[in-house]
Amino acid sequence: MIIVQTPLRVSFFGGGTDFPSYYMNEGGCVLTSAIDKYIFVTVKKRFDDLLRVGYTKTEMVESIGDIQHELIREALRMTQIDHGVEVTTMGDIPSAGTGLGSSSTVTVGVLHALYTLRGEIVPAEILARQACDIEIGILGKPIGIQDQYIAAYGGLRFFDFHTDGSVSTIKIELDTVNKRRLNENLLLFYTGRPRSAATILREQLDNIHDRRRILKRMGDMARIACQQVIAGEIDVIGDLLHESWILKKKLASGISNPEIDAAYEAAFGAGAIGGKITGAGGGGFLLLYCHHEKHEAVRTALRGLHELPFQLEPDGSKVIFNYKR
Repeated sequence: MIIVQTPLRVSFFGGGTDFPSYYMNEGGCVLTSAIDKYIFVTVKKRFDDLLRVGYTKTEMVESIGDIQHELIREALRMTQIDHGVEVTTMGDIPSAGTGLGSSSTVTVGVLHALYTLRGEIVPAEILARQACDIEIGILGKPIGIQDQYIAAYGGLRFFDFHTDGSVSTIKIELDTVNKRRLNENLLLFYTGRPRSAATILREQLDNIHDRRRILKRMGDMARIACQQVIAGEIDVIGDLLHESWILKKKLASGISNPEIDAAYEAAFGAGAIGGKITGAGGGGFLLLYCHHEKHEAVRTALRGLHELPFQLEPDGSKVIFNYKR
């Protein structure tokens, strides 16, 4: 039996510039971080040749083509494992629609577990790239590539997406004081509104040509934030998050709604410096940057929402159990 732990993420700046149709022409970049909430993937061999897949449903099939869970199906195909295994996923959050990158986390985690079953050690770059190939190339999902990369690599990172298709990254190592400050100043609240990102992301993808100026500014903000955070200027995240949220709402309709706007304004009025809806928008989690002394006021203002305590996570996808006999 093999168990792989793969982190979810919060993205701070640059979302949208990681769409291939944008960065292959303009270049793109994001500042993002893994968090200590995970998807766990368990893989084990079976006595028979059947394929068993467990998530919110259970599937038992004879061939890969009959698997309904498309991410697991294509990961099995990519790793050339076609019989006699069980693959199960479990998560720390609702299964979908949270904006924390869960689909890409699942894809990276399943690939990692299946390669481990084969006895292969695959680097983070390959896991990320193959997860992108599955989600974007094979399944045609209207998404970017930052989620796959941060799930594979982990840490607080700046990713540069180059016009030749390559990706480079900087892992930002904060000293103890600034790491504690950053963790203390971030709050995450569940809006209670899971959503399908596909419609919003498809519109955002269709709007890329007309939104290039906005996307360039959002990429510039990711670079500025990276430089300032490395220099120890942690509070810049709060200031830039507020500007970024205003810009993000212009990328597509449905990114915000009256309920989200009301929650954001309530948090802002209670002392939050900035914030955003994670992921594509439309629901999921509200990320806020707020000094520690204002936390209780913000919690009171958002008392109708469920808070998810979290910390930034230094590690990417990793094997936490590997027992073979």
